[in-house]
Amino acid sequence: MKKLILLLLVMIGSLILVGCKKDDVINIGILQYLEHNALSAAREGFIERLAEEGFVDGENIKITVFNPETDTSTMSLQAKELVRKSDLILAIATPTATAVVTEAKEQGKNIPILFTAVTDPVDAKLIQSNENPGGNVTGTNDMNPIDLQIGLVKKLVPEAKKLGIVYTGSESNSEVQANIAKEEAEKVGLEVVMKTIQSVNDLQQVAGQLASSVDCLYIPTDNAIAGAMGVINQIVLEKKIPAIVGEPNVVATGGSITYGVNYKRLGRETADMAIQILKHGKSPKDIPSTGLSEYELVINKKQLDAIGITIPEDLLDAADQIIE
Repeated sequence: MKKLILLLLVMIGSLILVGCKKDDVINIGILQYLEHNALSAAREGFIERLAEEGFVDGENIKITVFNPETDTSTMSLQAKELVRKSDLILAIATPTATAVVTEAKEQGKNIPILFTAVTDPVDAKLIQSNENPGGNVTGTNDMNPIDLQIGLVKKLVPEAKKLGIVYTGSESNSEVQANIAKEEAEKVGLEVVMKTIQSVNDLQQVAGQLASSVDCLYIPTDNAIAGAMGVINQIVLEKKIPAIVGEPNVVATGGSITYGVNYKRLGRETADMAIQILKHGKSPKDIPSTGLSEYELVINKKQLDAIGITIPEDLLDAADQIIE
């Protein structure tokens, strides 16, 4: 009888151990603010770099990608689910990063959170400082070389006197860049007129009116406008003034020129942070938040030729990509 009882206890113990066995698959959640080339490139670079280091989706990691397409309610629900189920989260763009960080605090979860394509993570209150992020959050910023971008105004339009800046008022990342652009433009003697839109429904009217009274447009990285660059292209062709934009991917869809960030490379750099966490046990608070120091010059020659702008040879020679 004692042997039977002992055998039953061993069997029960084995069942308990099997039931409690830790799943070796790491759950990685990705919350991407909307579908457009730059943010998607960051996601692709992140996943690609993880795979190079042995973290392969469907093998030893499971990646769940959510995309609220800018809808706040959907984003909140998606952030809630990812925080509940993930071992690590990547948030792509400022609004999604804010949503994930807020939700993690509400759930009392201390899971590692990485962000990318965030212009100023300190201003967005995601981290304490770039050098010492603090807490469970770190990542990469996509701050552009705005001084170089504004320098392109006089190169394309030497006689330019007035610069128009347009961005979405609700996007804090765009506002930060717009204010820096204003300062840089005033340094080189340009008068600045700033306008905001509430949604892309306002873009045609606001940007069109602005373009009628300035010599050049400047559009910072702006998630809403990025999906409506066809409108900007129409305005550029109609008003015959160039549009300097915040990031390379939107040059092909309607911008004229930029010095900007390679978002795939940015995603890969963020993945290197994830690898430090997953492979080496580092905490996000000990991984400085960084950005890229090298930028790409992309020129929409086809558009600039159509509006009669002569592109200086030194820009053409230095270009990483020319759209013809």
